[in-house]
Amino acid sequence: MPQYALTDDAELVDLRDEYAEELFALVARNRAHLRAWLPWVDDARTVETILAFIARVRREQADTGNPTMVIRYRGQLAGVIGLHPINWNDRKTSLGYWLGEAFQGRGLMTRACRALVDYALAEERLNRVEITAATGNARSRAIPERLGFTHEGRLRQAQWLYDHFVDLELYAMLREDWAG
Repeated sequence: MPQYALTDDAELVDLRDEYAEELFALVARNRAHLRAWLPWVDDARTVETILAFIARVRREQADTGNPTMVIRYRGQLAGVIGLHPINWNDRKTSLGYWLGEAFQGRGLMTRACRALVDYALAEERLNRVEITAATGNARSRAIPERLGFTHEGRLRQAQWLYDHFVDLELYAMLREDWAG
């Protein structure tokens, strides 16, 4: 997916090595905020771990075609969004995302999700995009709801989060239902 303008002052751009330090700093500033919902935060302790993440994502992108992008807002890195490896047999994928706390409430993630869902369903001609979010993560759950995804149910104790299991809510959008 090429660079994509979300608003006059926000864009999606490919995740690249040059963003490693800025991405690490964003994670470090938002560690407690992100740790409440994401299981990888404790492993992101150095710029080198971020570089390893970027390298893995780029290999997956080369192998499967799934883009992972950074959200830039007014020249600052604000968050990350990406399609998880595409299942080409079933023509489906899932979408993952996170945003720094200072960048919430601006519609950035909703716009970014709309762009990647449109890419998956319209350009790649996939049939299904899924989003899961922890039951208690109201901000994350609001995004698929805002975009018209169907809530398909609760996945009980579906994610291990440091020292406990959390339930995940499953949302899906089918190509035939996507308005863009």
